[in-house]
Amino acid sequence: MKLRALLLASLVAIACLPSSARADALAAQKTLLSGVNQIMSVLAPAPDSAPRTFSTTLRIVRATGLPQDVVGREAALAFQAPDKLRLSAKVGDETYSAGRNGGRLWMHVAGKKFGVIGSPDAPRFKTDEGRPDGTKLPPFKLPVTREQLLLLPLLCSVETLPDEAVLDEPCAVLRLTPKSEARAAMNLPAATVTLWLRKSDDAPLRIGYADGRKVEVIVELDGLALEPAWPDSAWNLQAGPEDNIETVALGHLTRFLPAALDMLGQKLPPLGPATGERRVLARHGKGRLEMRDGTRVLFLEGMPEEIGAQHGTLMKKEVHHLVRRILYGVGVGSSFGKGRWFFGEIEEAQSRLQPFVSGRHLREMDALAAAAGVRVEEARLANFFPELFHCSGFAVFGDATEGGRMYHGRILDYMKGVGLEQNACVIVMRPDEGHAWVNLGYAGFLGTVTAMNEKRIAIGEMGGRGEGAWDGKPMAQLMREVMEKASTIDEAVEIMRSSPRTCEYYYVISDGNTRRAVGIAATPEKFETIWAGASHPQLPHPVKDTVLMSAGDRYEALVSRVREGYGRFDADRARDLMTRPVCMTSNIQSVLFAPETLDFWVANADGEYVASHTRYTAYNLAELLKPEAPAREGE
Repeated sequence: MKLRALLLASLVAIACLPSSARADALAAQKTLLSGVNQIMSVLAPAPDSAPRTFSTTLRIVRATGLPQDVVGREAALAFQAPDKLRLSAKVGDETYSAGRNGGRLWMHVAGKKFGVIGSPDAPRFKTDEGRPDGTKLPPFKLPVTREQLLLLPLLCSVETLPDEAVLDEPCAVLRLTPKSEARAAMNLPAATVTLWLRKSDDAPLRIGYADGRKVEVIVELDGLALEPAWPDSAWNLQAGPEDNIETVALGHLTRFLPAALDMLGQKLPPLGPATGERRVLARHGKGRLEMRDGTRVLFLEGMPEEIGAQHGTLMKKEVHHLVRRILYGVGVGSSFGKGRWFFGEIEEAQSRLQPFVSGRHLREMDALAAAAGVRVEEARLANFFPELFHCSGFAVFGDATEGGRMYHGRILDYMKGVGLEQNACVIVMRPDEGHAWVNLGYAGFLGTVTAMNEKRIAIGEMGGRGEGAWDGKPMAQLMREVMEKASTIDEAVEIMRSSPRTCEYYYVISDGNTRRAVGIAATPEKFETIWAGASHPQLPHPVKDTVLMSAGDRYEALVSRVREGYGRFDADRARDLMTRPVCMTSNIQSVLFAPETLDFWVANADGEYVASHTRYTAYNLAELLKPEAPAREGE
């Protein structure tokens, strides 16, 4: 009824205009209607019309409010309703192509000689052998009906601008602004669209969009053509003779596209000042989720199945987020940079890693998957995701600090901006076997790369090379084993020395009971310890009562800062060691431990700053492990 009233009001308004103005308005609307018909003939042709192929080269000629390096970018586009598409663009020196032919999608990277064809007949995982993925692609469809689009001239204010030449073709220029009533009735944004319509046939040669605030984008359509339907083979992946083309589950590709778009423009707001706020958000069994000073603290307790169920239930949304971003976003996306299919690679890694994983940890993963409502394979693969961190770590104590106190810093430089920040969580673990400990990690991830246990042992990790050496215990699971089993630094070192290891990793371990710290350089074959104050070919500047592990200029900056502040380090000065340039622009999390007192401080990156430049939140593991105080009346 609202729409009908709006149309009637629009017609009355036009009828009430002076004759000359009415003629101009009707002429503008006639031109607009003709242009809309041209667009409709491509996007939603009449059912009885013969299929035609639309092709053009899209060129971005203005991008206010967006990265300016997109201006001038081009993409070749071809489309045929209802289910055929080709898109090709050059980014840097590489050409990426994607397309659809009926019920299949494909993607191709020419320089890598690699491509994938998504088929509904392929299994999603190796465990699904013989069971097709079954994903079905609907036909392309406009978000509005054909009738609504044809009513556009009456739903918008149409402003006629001076004619312009586009691609040497004279064009009429119309600016469309949805009427306030139309925005309310059809939930339209408060934006304007500008069309440059070729005078010879009213075909659009430019389309502009402005949100009225910061963003204005203008796209040019060069070489626009509408011709008889291309043959079916023209819509398939055109591979070279040496290309590696894999047929994969269609569902993996359909999940990749929205996950990749979802990662664009992620903005996590900064934390405000700490106020001491604490409240329980949810409970499940012995577990609970709290909000403390704007940060999430997850308490998990019991047998593996109980802990997994608590984790999956209390953080269900975040577990889905982790699976979507890590597996289908970052993981699948990495395929086109490496020239290898991610799921094939990670499932191979899983088959080699899994024999070395504790059965208790596998039971916990599977319980988490069941509680969160994700596939067991997804939960396991997300937790076996190759940990290629590029980080720094240090321990300072004794003569290096005020009062000889020990501080252990850990800088995680990895994947800032893909959305992991939204999953950041302090996870307090009380397993039925082994020590209680705190995992400074991410919801849905059961291993650890940054942790401290109740026995005052703290650990942090730095990634190196050696990807593909998977015949051992996953690094994150090995570190968790140290937390649950080690009571001393010597026990921690022995667990790591005697365990089958993967890839190349570096570690800093500290012991608050004895004020000792050690750096470890480990591969599957080699295990080296660098105790405090000792030198190493990769760490050529030893400093008494310190372990300093980083690389390149970041290492040099860390050493320089430690020497400059030697003897005066307290918690504040130790945290300052982690700021730029010691941390990288990918710094997603920074943590400072004081193992003697079980204090620790955690900072996570937000939409504006790297972690080391955001607010640190203070916690104490002993306090977190105390029995929960009973709620007061009225709470």
